[in-house]
Amino acid sequence: IINHSFIDLPTPSNISAWWNFGSLLGFCLIVQIMTGLFLAMHYTSDTTTAFSSVAHICRDVNYGWLIRYMHANGASLFFICLYLHVGRGMYYGSYLSYETWNIGI
Repeated sequence: IINHSFIDLPTPSNISAWWNFGSLLGFCLIVQIMTGLFLAMHYTSDTTTAFSSVAHICRDVNYGWLIRYMHANGASLFFICLYLHVGRGMYYGSYLSYETWNIGI
C-alpha cells in the first residue's frame, strides 16, 4: 500500500515547489489547533488576570514560551501559505478545472 501510494505515485513532470503550499496549509492548521488547545488550558480570559496568565505560560509552563511563539508565528505562516497557494492557483489557472478546484475547497 505504501509503495503504491507514495513511491510509485504518478506525478506530472512540471511539478515544482509551488505545489507544496496546500499541504503546508494543512500542517499549519494542525499546529495552530494543537498549540491553541495547549495554550487554552493555561489561559484565563478575565481582564484582570489575562496578562498574568500569559506571563505564567511563558515563565512557568514547561516550554510554554515555545508553544506561544509557535502559535503566534504559525498564524502568520498560515496566511503567507494561504496567499501563495491561492496566488499560484490563480496564476496557473487551476480554477478552470472545476472538479479539481472543488476538491481543494
